[in-house]
Amino acid sequence: MLRDQIEKIRLLFRKDRKPYLRLYKILGFLPRNIQVYEEALLHKSSNIRSEQGRPLNNERLEFLGDAILDAIIGDIVYRNFAGKREGFLTNTRSKIVQRETLNKLAVNIGLDKLIVYSTRSSSHNNYMYGNAFEAFIGAIYLDQGYDRCKEFLEKKIIGVHIDLERLSRKEMNFKSKLIEWSQKNRVQVSFELIEQFLDCESNPMFQTEILLEGQSAGTGVGYSKKESQQQAAQMALKKIRNDQGFTEELLSRKSHCETVSVEECTEELAADLLLADEPQGTLPLPENPETIVPAPEPVERPSHAAEDEPDL
Repeated sequence: MLRDQIEKIRLLFRKDRKPYLRLYKILGFLPRNIQVYEEALLHKSSNIRSEQGRPLNNERLEFLGDAILDAIIGDIVYRNFAGKREGFLTNTRSKIVQRETLNKLAVNIGLDKLIVYSTRSSSHNNYMYGNAFEAFIGAIYLDQGYDRCKEFLEKKIIGVHIDLERLSRKEMNFKSKLIEWSQKNRVQVSFELIEQFLDCESNPMFQTEILLEGQSAGTGVGYSKKESQQQAAQMALKKIRNDQGFTEELLSRKSHCETVSVEECTEELAADLLLADEPQGTLPLPENPETIVPAPEPVERPSHAAEDEPDL
């Protein structure tokens, strides 16, 4: 604590104090080695190189931060959910460290405004903010150590931007949840890629529609097929839960289809029974009803050939 106060006093006399103050607003403490934080905010598209010609970006720090983040979040989740099974703890940690959550955290703390990147090649990168957040965690670890890094996550992130109890109950893999619901209720579900196009910067985008029993249940758009499917599945689940009329119509349609299917099976069974009662002189019906050929007229044969005639 005393060292932090001394660093604050020294900062008042520095000409380059502006970047320190920006980071202090996010961290809650002054960085000792500001260069490592600057590197954490360099996206590879920035094409910045060192004096030796080595590319400078945050990928190595992202690798380190990913490991540190997993360890600290695992520790926090373990201590907050006493008695919970390993599967629950793993799922809860995954919901926190997944890219969608990290992207939002980076924006919430203002990290997105500090990232250096090329707008032409990287503005569509949905994971850029989340990757920078991981690199930022790696920078804190190198600059301040594990304990200060954990303190930052507990006080500045978990306690402010994440509700652990609520997040632990939140359904994140919408596609899997929709498939699970459809199997439980015996509802046919399909994911249809209805359009592929380019955004204003010529980046490919995908639009997916979800059909439940042939009925549109939701659409989603993303920079990958997987992302568009997740968006569409989220919309479909929301519609199932909130639109009772839609759900009743869907299940009614499913019941009607099952009734028609039962009637078709009954008709086929009746046809088989009639076939079993047909005289032996008629030909068996083919498997495809569209190719049914009328049975030929019985032909009378000489009586002396009856003994040599094979059994039909």
